[in-house]
Order: sequence, then C-alpha cells, then structure tokens
Amino acid sequence: MIKDYFRLGYRNVKQRKLRSWLTMIGIFIGIAAVVALISLSQGLQDAVAQQFVQLGTDKLIVQAAGGGFGPPGAGVSEPLTEADEKAISKTKGVDLAIGRLIRTVKLEFKGETKFSFAVSMPEGTEERELAIEANNYQLKQGRFFEQDDALEVVLGNDFAKDFFDRPLELRNRVTIQNKVFKVSGILKKSGNPQQDSTLILPEGSLRNILNIENEFDIIPIKVKTGEDPFIVGENVEKQLRKSRNVEEGKENFIVETPQQLIGTLNNILLVIQGVLVGIAGISLIVGGIGIMNTMYTSVLERTKEIGIMKALGAKNKTIQFLFLVESGILGLFGGLIGVSLGVGISKFVEFVTFKVYESALIQASVSPYLILSALLFAFLVGAGSGVFPAKQAANLKPVEALRQ
Repeated sequence: MIKDYFRLGYRNVKQRKLRSWLTMIGIFIGIAAVVALISLSQGLQDAVAQQFVQLGTDKLIVQAAGGGFGPPGAGVSEPLTEADEKAISKTKGVDLAIGRLIRTVKLEFKGETKFSFAVSMPEGTEERELAIEANNYQLKQGRFFEQDDALEVVLGNDFAKDFFDRPLELRNRVTIQNKVFKVSGILKKSGNPQQDSTLILPEGSLRNILNIENEFDIIPIKVKTGEDPFIVGENVEKQLRKSRNVEEGKENFIVETPQQLIGTLNNILLVIQGVLVGIAGISLIVGGIGIMNTMYTSVLERTKEIGIMKALGAKNKTIQFLFLVESGILGLFGGLIGVSLGVGISKFVEFVTFKVYESALIQASVSPYLILSALLFAFLVGAGSGVFPAKQAANLKPVEALRQ
C-alpha cells in the first residue's frame, strides 16, 4: 500500500518535470548550504582537537585575564610576571613552568615593511625542549639559536614563501624592530596559520628590542608524570591567588587545560555554525513555500481526478496522504541533489585550501548520519509544506469536483 502511494507520487512529480525542478531549487540550495557548512565546521573541530592532542594532556596554560584583541596578554591590566612563574614552579604537581612573550613586531626586508607575531624562546635546555614539544616545532632547515641574546630568528614556513615579495631564506638578514637578525632556521609547514606566520626569537633578544623586563604573556606548564592535570590546575589557581593576593572568583588570570581550550573553541564554532545554518535555513523556508505553492496548483489542476477517486470510494485520508507523499518526494529529490552538491562544495573547499595554503585545518567531515539527517529533513520539509494543500484536496466534494 505505502509502495503504491510513493509510485503514484513519483509518477505525478515526473509528469511535471520543469515545475518540479523549479520547485526543488530552494530545497537543494538550502540543503547544500547546510551540509557544506556542517561538514566543514565538524572537520575544523576535528582538526583543532588533533592540534591539542599533539600538545598533550599533561600540559596547562596560564594567561592573564581581561585581554582584548590580539595575541595572549594584549591589553591586560595586570600581566603575568617572573614572580608568577616562580610561584607556579613551586606548586605541587608542576614539573616545569616557562614564561613566554607573544608580541606583534615590525619586520623590514628588501624595502618592504610588514607586521607579524613574534614568540620568545626561553633560555635553558629543558625549558626550550618543553616549548618545542608543546608547540610541535619541527625544523625544515637550519637550527634553533643557542644563546639567549643571539640576534638570530627562526621563521614560520610562510616567511619562506610569500610573506614578502621575495622569499626569506636561511642566513638572510631581516630587520625586526630596527634591529638586524640573521635567519638561523625555518620551520616545517604545520597547517596552523598562526604558527606558520610566527617568528621565534631568543627571549633576551625579544625583551631587548621591545624594552620589556619583568613580564610574560603566557606560561605553559608541564605536569609531573602520574599527576592529574585538573587537580594540578586547581593547585596552580590557589597558589596564584595567594601570590597575587586576589579572592576566589575575582582572579585576574586564567588556568586552562587543553581539554578546556578545546571545549571553549568548540562552543565558539557551534555558535558560528548555528548562525550560518540558520541563514541557510532561510533557503529551505523559501523552498517549502515553493512546494506549498506547487501543490496548491496541482490540487486545482487535478480537481476532476480527485473527484473521480472519491467517486470510486477513496477516503479523505487516502487523498490527503497521497498529496503529502508527493510533496515529500519533491523535498526528498531536492535533498538528494542538495546533499550531493553540499558534499562536493565542502570537498572542493578542502582541496583548494590545502593546495593554496597547505593547511589541513579546513577539512570536510561528511558522516552517514549527516547525509541521512539531511535527506530526512528535506523529506519532512516537503511533506510539511504539503499539509494544507493536501487538506484542501481531501475536503473537495466529489460532485463539485466532477463538475470542474
């Protein structure tokens, strides 16, 4: 019985090909946009999570609270200090704590002037190893500097390509904040746009050119083996409240685990995704209105056919269900086209991003659940749009319908 309804509905849709195609435009545009946006958003979440997996679960990050736009520490009223670093180092469960600077600097090379982030590399072998491990720095060429005040710089991979009109190469000299530095190393492409366009300088050198003394923007922490990072994080908060003389709930600093950072980023991505999907949903509403209009027209054109069906004994529910199935098929066909188009768009964006920017952060994550949900939703939009036309068809009186 159900099979007959779908067969008849498909036949009626097929008989009006041009109208059906025009009706489905809104549906497949909306579904395509939703599928593409959700798959790219999910792929971005997965890529960000992978970045934090590389960071490791035994790391904590301390930042000053109240910053504005820009790198960590920008615009804060009470920045982190060497006293904070020492207090953290004494906390139970902390293996190592290293303060780092992250600042915007001016670069000059071959007559060009640009701005970028510069990150400090701490002094001391163990501290440097933690910084390299925590950020997954991998050298493509050259070496890291050996002295804390060396006038040397390690470049993110983007500098070796198209940051300037002419690429920076190993042993080139670049002016940073009016001081000449020699390029001692170039990092491998990480796929992280921020890291690939960041300069790494010895801490002493960065402090000198920016005239910064007792101040840090971020303090990464390595937790001792066997210790719970969440408990250690609570211990760090207690220690900093004591050393900074602030009450609980009024902290002027933030202690976060990689899991908390992932959660924060995912919440931001979900809000952005919700807004974009909501905008795409407008197209689905337009598509639904189109289906409703088409089905009203179909009822008017098939009034006599409905009258014959009723004269032969067809019940109101049968007529109503037939039109609901027909409108649902319109939505389903639009959904099939939309899903195919959406998957194609997301894969194309992933391909272009990787080819142009060599970044794996933008990926398309298309799950069977997403495809099935999109198809079901498209069918329900179509069927829902046909409710009122179906009722109109079911309420036609046989005698009046046969007179048409």
